[in-house]
Amino acid sequence: MSRPKPNILVTGTPGVGKTTFCEALAAASSLEHLEVSKMVREKRLYREWDDELDCSIFDEEMVQDALEPLLESGGCVVDFHSSSFLDESLVDLVVVLRVDTSTLYDRLEKRHYPESKVKQNVEAEIFQSCLDEAREVFEEADIQIWEMPHDTEEHMEEALERVLPFPQRTMCLQKKLYRKKVLEVEKIEV
Repeated sequence: MSRPKPNILVTGTPGVGKTTFCEALAAASSLEHLEVSKMVREKRLYREWDDELDCSIFDEEMVQDALEPLLESGGCVVDFHSSSFLDESLVDLVVVLRVDTSTLYDRLEKRHYPESKVKQNVEAEIFQSCLDEAREVFEEADIQIWEMPHDTEEHMEEALERVLPFPQRTMCLQKKLYRKKVLEVEKIEV
């Protein structure tokens, strides 16, 4: 990583609490919250609409083009249900939030999702689709993937306690590496 601050991807099935978690993480750290689903809607980063599920089908290239300049300098917490389109060189940690399916069902019902969309998302959680996708994309790149429960307020606090030190440790490591490079250059010049 050559960025001064890390980028953290927070992913999971719609309804697991990604946005709530990312807002809390951003408020407690120096990271900027990038809510990708909101970007997709506001910047129209899609070419198709699914009438049955009442949602956009995001265009991976358009989303990647919008995110890349924001992620290059680091310091972002990326909030999105999909991770397969992201360039692994732009991500330093992946957090996959998980919830019990009955909790997920209740949350999605409160959003007034159509029954077919609720069912599709509950099935995605049962089959750990987001976790498997993250593993497929990031494991070979040796990027840490942390799976965390997010059913309760206590789960969120535990997850925050685990994730919050990561940006600080990473920034300290970057400073040490920078100092080491400076010392090496000074030795060469002498």
